[in-house]
Amino acid sequence: MKISFAELPYPENALEPHYSQRTISFHYGKHHRTYYDNLVKMIPGTKFENMTLEEMVKESARDASHQGVFNNAGQVWNHDLFWRSMKPNGGGEPQGELRQAIDRDFGSFEELKKQLADKAVKQFGSGWAWLVASGGKLSVTSTANAQNPLVQGGTALLAIDVWEHAYYLDYQNRRAEFVDLFLKNLVNWDNAAARFDTAKNEPAEAQSPRRTARR
Repeated sequence: MKISFAELPYPENALEPHYSQRTISFHYGKHHRTYYDNLVKMIPGTKFENMTLEEMVKESARDASHQGVFNNAGQVWNHDLFWRSMKPNGGGEPQGELRQAIDRDFGSFEELKKQLADKAVKQFGSGWAWLVASGGKLSVTSTANAQNPLVQGGTALLAIDVWEHAYYLDYQNRRAEFVDLFLKNLVNWDNAAARFDTAKNEPAEAQSPRRTARR
């Protein structure tokens, strides 16, 4: 198989006090790991066995008979990006070409944050909020369950997980508080900028969450 369970890019306690070690232990070690383990059990002897994770997500999304593969592959891919969308001492503001594109497409960085928070907080039920590059422009969107921009033709630069297991141990039902702290104290704009740089030269299907190095 071409897939593996990605290591966290930082220790489990590295995001405290905004995101606790207990939450990461359950979220990464239980939820994320279960999606990966389920996927590994599903694919031997199938056409997915020797695909990359990105190929599995895109191929399984095309056929409802492979919903189980899609649900688990999509959630592995989504979580891989989510962990890399945060960093210790995160927050601040993006710089360079990403910042220029944000100002061009949203009018200001504050407007981008407002739209991201709105998408994340108002996503009904379980899902995700994303900053996406597509067709030379940036946009924000949200998706339900395991859906993601990879199957919609865009390149995800940033992921905010708003499944309850992502924040409930720390914030209970206060999703808006979690999203606010994510954007102020956790978000990894360096990783988003690196993905934006790569997106200009590669198609969306090449955008593995694991390929961009932390700066």
